[in-house]
Parts: sequence; structure tokens; C-alpha cells
Amino acid sequence: MFSGIIETIGRVTDIEEHGGDRRITIDAGDLDLADVITGNSISVNGVCLTVVAAGAGKFSADISTATLSCTTLGTLQSGTAVNLEKALRLSDRLHGHLVTGHVDGVGSVRDRVSAARSECLVIDCPAELLHYISKKGSVCVDGVSLTVNERQAGGFTVNVIPHTLQQTIMADYHSGTRVNIEVDIIARYIESMIKGER
Repeated sequence: MFSGIIETIGRVTDIEEHGGDRRITIDAGDLDLADVITGNSISVNGVCLTVVAAGAGKFSADISTATLSCTTLGTLQSGTAVNLEKALRLSDRLHGHLVTGHVDGVGSVRDRVSAARSECLVIDCPAELLHYISKKGSVCVDGVSLTVNERQAGGFTVNVIPHTLQQTIMADYHSGTRVNIEVDIIARYIESMIKGER
């Protein structure tokens, strides 16, 4: 479980192909790996990955064919910058919202407009996910917890403050950038309970 508050930007250093799936190695940048061991979880662009090796400021994780097919991780290349967040402890403050790291789908940036010191992003979202998006609700984009400004035809808008732009890969977003989207887990549970009552 994660909070959607990115801890640092890392960078892919190596990608190994293994019969259709992949193992990636990431330079963790400023992320403290001292307490990370094999089997721990780290969110990479919003995708929960299991650490298979860690040391010397880097960690490696395997990416299954299923994950490659439903996220943007299949497009990673050596040198690509990625958002990183270690899994929460039960004693941690929850600064963002509850994020599982189980990406629901891939969207894309339609537009980016300056709004005072922030940037307003218009993000196209798969139709099957859009009904989980609500005004002032939470959404996770590439691992970043954001508040929805408005839902609109085919997508939604969010504002990204200067701090978030500096601490994440969102500073490099442009029209056409593909992003991982995780909808609010509470909305999913509510839908499941309502459907179960029918």
C-alpha cells in the first residue's frame, strides 16, 4: 500500500528480457534503500513492483507479461526517469490517499495549461474507468496522488503544484504522454457492494 506521495525520481539503468517478461534495474536516486530487502514493494510510476535485489543505490524488479500489457512499463528504456515510492508502514502519516499500486489502465495527457504557478493537466481516461472519477475525488497518475478538478467527456483535469512538478516526472509531461491511472479504491469497493446487493 502506498500514499501517492512520490519520494524521489529514479532512473532505469538496465532492462533484461526473459521469455516475454522483463527484469529492470533502477538507480534509486535519493531513495534510502537501507531498509529495503528482497520481497519488499516499491511503486514505480504507480505500479507496485516486488524487489528481487537491492544494493549500491539500485534495485531490481521483475515485470510480468500481465503488468507489461496494462501499464506503461513496457515502454521504459535505459535512462528513463521514473517516480518512486516505498511501501507505507502502518505507523506512517497518510498524506495522499490509499493507493494499491495496481494500475487500472493507461491514459494520456491531452493538454497542459499554466494556471498561475501550477499546471493544469487534461488527461484522457479509458471509458471503463471514467465513472470512478469524481470532482474533488482522488486519482493516482503515475503514482502521484491528485485531486480531480473536473470530470469531462473522455477524461478529467487535475492541477499540479510547483512542488509536485519539481519532485516527480510530471514536469516533463506534454500532449500525448501516456500515464498509468489508478482510480480510488473506495469507489471500487462501493460499486462492488452496490452490485452485490442487487
